[in-house]
Amino acid sequence: MTPRGRPRNFDKDAALERAMELFWIKGYEGASMTDLTSAMGIASPSLYAAFGSKEDLFRQAVQHYGATQGLEIWDGVTQAKTAYEAVQRYLMETARVFTRRNKPPGCLIVLSALHPGEHSDTARRELIRLRAQNVEGLKQRLQQGVAAGEIAPSADLGAIARYYVTVQQGMSIQARDGASRRELEAVAQAALASWPSLTEPSKKKTVA
Repeated sequence: MTPRGRPRNFDKDAALERAMELFWIKGYEGASMTDLTSAMGIASPSLYAAFGSKEDLFRQAVQHYGATQGLEIWDGVTQAKTAYEAVQRYLMETARVFTRRNKPPGCLIVLSALHPGEHSDTARRELIRLRAQNVEGLKQRLQQGVAAGEIAPSADLGAIARYYVTVQQGMSIQARDGASRRELEAVAQAALASWPSLTEPSKKKTVA
């Protein structure tokens, strides 16, 4: 049977990569369909046939980001031998990845749809879900630290995870504003200095 329709004559993965970078730079609302077709090098009918709506394309771009850029950060977390090393790698890899010269600065998941909008609320809710997933992922790694005796059982793992994810999200904004890798590494080191007070048992004063 002869395939229906004209064969696709573009590299879908390369087109998705370019769409991802445009959303990364301009955000969901800022990237118009004209911008997207121009960046991807395809016409609107080909974009809709291959990716669906703009919302569908954005969802795929976010998934592609997580499977490529995101892994560069999270691989260090999963491969670390200790909970402290996991958080250290999380922040230090963030400083490196968010400031590469061949990619847009900062993080697509943090920057691309922060504000509610008539056409972007679904995209925004998806990014909120992913950011919450990052907190939960780091919390689970910290739980391993409790089991290993690195972190006090009384430590508030949810607060610790949210703190370091918040630091990382701030690093994304700083990177977008032009901060260098070295400057972001200094931020990471400052946040890591809080590790003992966050993870060790609290020392209560005793009255003689």
